[in-house]
Amino acid sequence: MTSSVPGHPLAPGATLGVMGGGQLGRMFVHAAQRLGYATAVLDPDEASPAGLVSHHHVQAGYLDEAGLHRLAQVADAITTEFENVPAEALTGLAERRFVAPAADAVSVAQDRTKEKAHFTRCGVPCAPNALIETPGQLADVPDALLPGVLKTARLGYDGKGQVRVADRAALAKAWDELKRVPCVLEKLLPLASEISVVVARGADGAMVHLPVQKNLHRAGILAVTEVGEGVVPGALAQQAIESTRAIAQGLDYVGVLCVEFFVLQDGSLVVNEMAPRPHNSGHWSMDGADVSQFELQVRTLAGLPLAAPRQHSHAIMLNLLGDLWFASGAERTPPWADVLALPGAHLHLYGKASARPGRKMGHLTFTAADAAQARTTALRACGLLGLETF
Repeated sequence: MTSSVPGHPLAPGATLGVMGGGQLGRMFVHAAQRLGYATAVLDPDEASPAGLVSHHHVQAGYLDEAGLHRLAQVADAITTEFENVPAEALTGLAERRFVAPAADAVSVAQDRTKEKAHFTRCGVPCAPNALIETPGQLADVPDALLPGVLKTARLGYDGKGQVRVADRAALAKAWDELKRVPCVLEKLLPLASEISVVVARGADGAMVHLPVQKNLHRAGILAVTEVGEGVVPGALAQQAIESTRAIAQGLDYVGVLCVEFFVLQDGSLVVNEMAPRPHNSGHWSMDGADVSQFELQVRTLAGLPLAAPRQHSHAIMLNLLGDLWFASGAERTPPWADVLALPGAHLHLYGKASARPGRKMGHLTFTAADAAQARTTALRACGLLGLETF
């Protein structure tokens, strides 16, 4: 159930708030400011990427009552930039301000067992799985689920809290390593590829989506996204879009939602997980479409009309991790001038104070008239940066 939407649509000049000060918050803030809104960020880090560029930075923890009260005072409506914001904080904020997405939708995304139950209710197939909370449930795991992937039920992202297990002995060891917290064991499926869909749904039920995105992950972290005609077969793309719309509709969702899918070797589609926010795989839309996922987030929060995004260029997005800064052993600045000399290169750095391996520092999007041009240029960038090719 979403909170009421007083005074919508919010006209430019109003203040839009965001829980979380990372790069997704930063790009939301930029999109809001471009449309004429003031912004407010709640984040405990004094140097948070979003806080540094916002009109207001409430430096407080996500359950700090004084901080939440201050955010509700300055912001006319509030969203979130990551799924692990405590749902109870969103519930409290919704008593005073319009909050999208709502706490109940976010809480589903925070718990894999709730998430999978929701997928099933919506008629969207997911991988065979079993909940493991007790030694008895561990012993009763069906043989058919092995080999599999053991995932913590809560707080996992970017491959964290996930362990591949080949047999029962490995499963028991992995559960011990994960401190025996509630987990979900998923059967390891024969994957052909991974895709994702970003949708935006307004409080009035209107819904639009970005084109379906093909993704490549390395070590559980998104490395490459490609979007354009022919990248994902039409029938498969339509199935993914319809499934994502059903998932959003079933939550009475308001905001931007990303749903990730596995494409199996037999051509079938199973849902992996959802993120109640803009997503790394949708970053290409800032340069390859006329409406980005962050503008859609602003529009859903402010109650503005949702225009269907139109892709105007084939796009390939490369994720830039902190490892790039240490590619030669010692810390260095990557050769951005060489990269920006490439046609269709769009560099986005997130304003983080220091690089470290595995940390998301930015992304590069290459736009071109067709797939061959985009791929050729993106591969040249990989060579300049020392990135693995694709």
